[in-house]
Amino acid sequence: MAKRSNNGQKSAMSVGFFQKLASGTPGVLFTYWLSADGQSHRYPFVSNQVKVLFGIDPSVLNENADEVFSLIHPDDADAILESIQESALTLNPWRYRARLKLKTGNYEWFEAHSEPERQPDGSTIWYGQFHNIQHYKELEQSLRESEAEFSFQAGFQKLIARLSTEFINLGFGTIDQCIDELLTSIGEFFEVDRAYLYRFSEDYARMTNTHEWCREGVPSLIDTQQEVSIEGFHWWHEQIDGMVAGNRVVFIEDVDRLPHEAAPERALLQEQGVSSMFCVPIRVRGKVTGFFGVDSMRRRTWREDQADLLIIVSGLLSGALERHRLEEELLNQSIRDPLTGLHNRRYLMPRLDEMLGRSNRRGEKFALVMFDIDHFKRINDSIGHLGGDYILQRFAEILIRQTRSMDVVSRFGGEEFIVVFSAVEHGDVPQLVLRILEAVHDERFVFDGQAIAVTVSAGVAGIDELTDSPASPDALISLADHRLYLAKQAGRGCLVDASGTLRI
Repeated sequence: MAKRSNNGQKSAMSVGFFQKLASGTPGVLFTYWLSADGQSHRYPFVSNQVKVLFGIDPSVLNENADEVFSLIHPDDADAILESIQESALTLNPWRYRARLKLKTGNYEWFEAHSEPERQPDGSTIWYGQFHNIQHYKELEQSLRESEAEFSFQAGFQKLIARLSTEFINLGFGTIDQCIDELLTSIGEFFEVDRAYLYRFSEDYARMTNTHEWCREGVPSLIDTQQEVSIEGFHWWHEQIDGMVAGNRVVFIEDVDRLPHEAAPERALLQEQGVSSMFCVPIRVRGKVTGFFGVDSMRRRTWREDQADLLIIVSGLLSGALERHRLEEELLNQSIRDPLTGLHNRRYLMPRLDEMLGRSNRRGEKFALVMFDIDHFKRINDSIGHLGGDYILQRFAEILIRQTRSMDVVSRFGGEEFIVVFSAVEHGDVPQLVLRILEAVHDERFVFDGQAIAVTVSAGVAGIDELTDSPASPDALISLADHRLYLAKQAGRGCLVDASGTLRI
């Protein structure tokens, strides 16, 4: 009896000794026992840190380990049990990371390390420890977020650099393709469902969707968003005022939570399937001319700097549109006659080449008519050059009124004008020309209180007449010019074509 009592004292001293020793470590030291059939388990020894961290008395765990396992986060529990079973089967060291609930109620990450040992009865005991690694997990998460943010920012800068290069190298006439490419790239980069560009009317009463990108499966809206009146959308009009006056970004985080006064806007956006959206103003020459926007069809968390990033995209678009507008104006100045506003010879000749090409390939018919204002020198001498300019401008207006948008109307030089009638049979042209001569005859030309009599002569040449010589712009103009000369010889105020002289 004395011997057993002495052994009991030694055992008690050992437990006490190990508890004191374990108290100097921040983690939990343990021996974990699992029966051979896996139906029962306990901690023959576990340090007092288990009470400090989790509020569990070690003596409870000496009998049953369930309370510790009840602390495991539900998402980690199954994987931990599987890993223990595998270690028991293979006798490989057991190492695992999982979240455990502290006595404060919060979950924090712990890491366990232990070595298994098979017992004679087939049970398994692990000798090891587990300690809190929450700080390291937070640092790890922070590093991942930093790497993800760095990757995102680098990707965005690379995207903007590529798009900027495309716009810088923009060739005239390709602005639409570049905008489409930008919308596609931005839509995919930010993982939105629509990206688009709208243009405002001068009075901000209407808006038109000019370009649009949609994710696969998302319906397009561009066909229904042409010259849309916004007069009935008062809340949206206030947002536009904010764009125009304050260069503000419009952010709708949740369409369903729009204010009561935005009920029409909410209904329309819900019908279009929009859940949230950003709209950023586009400025050209200091004036807001429209907006660039993105839609999400589902609830999502936007970046805190989302508006700033979209403003960068908007600035890129604004610069490209402003440059394109300037180039268009410069081009128009180079291909238009400054006095009459009609196209000039520089524009006419390439167009004639195009029309000749289509005529050769497809047999498209057209006719060229050269007009000349009769006795123009005499008019200049009688009312001065300003009066002559007035006559030229009024005749140009008549030509525009009496021709179609598909026809080419140009001032060829001096008092000579050329009209190219597209897609017409040669026999229909005389009536078109006579109508112009009649309009001149009926027009009242009055300059500085003085009435001026004005008549016009015309020479007509059809593309189907050039059979004996190679068809070219010069050959066609030369034939029309010769017939204009014949019209002058015939007394002016008439036209000459292949059939002879015709008068109104």
